[in-house]
Amino acid sequence: MSETGTGAVGLRERKRQRMYGNVSDIAIRLFLEKGFDAVSVAEIAAAAEISKPTLFRYFPTKEDLVLHRFADHEGEAARVVAGQERPLLALRRHFLDGLERCDPVTGLSEEPAVLAFTSLVYGTPSLAAGLYGYLERSETALAEALGGGLEARLAAGQIIAVQRILALDNWRRIADGERVAQVRAEAVAAAERAFGQLAAGLPHLA
Repeated sequence: MSETGTGAVGLRERKRQRMYGNVSDIAIRLFLEKGFDAVSVAEIAAAAEISKPTLFRYFPTKEDLVLHRFADHEGEAARVVAGQERPLLALRRHFLDGLERCDPVTGLSEEPAVLAFTSLVYGTPSLAAGLYGYLERSETALAEALGGGLEARLAAGQIIAVQRILALDNWRRIADGERVAQVRAEAVAAAERAFGQLAAGLPHLA
């Protein structure tokens, strides 16, 4: 392919990603203002200035408009362990680094927009159910990165579950009114214990 052709493909992909992001942002704003069930797909399409068929081409379901935000993290654990001789150590460091940065993925964020978005997801049954699809795909990608097979799938399931539970516990504490400064030390200690338990049960990855 020529450089011109490659550049054109890259430009189209960037425009497509911008469209995804813009429409998702508009939909989430409406959901937060009015509630997920109170906003119609037609209303979202009108606000985004696109047709309903175009919207459905980008987002096959209404839930996808919200869960799109998780797409970038779907293969994150798999990327972290790629080429690592000690996968669990790499994942532990990655999670602890996320706590240090107050990465929303770790649940340790008191940004109002992050708290509102997480409340929207866990407070809407269809979104919470859709989130498990994302987790299953994350498990599959991680299992493949760990070599595939039943043993790798079992390990990936445990690892993804630990990360989810740690993040959910952090989010719930902050949503209940605690500040990051109050939660951080215990969140780090909990992560250390959890990954220590994983290492004990999965010594071949530690």
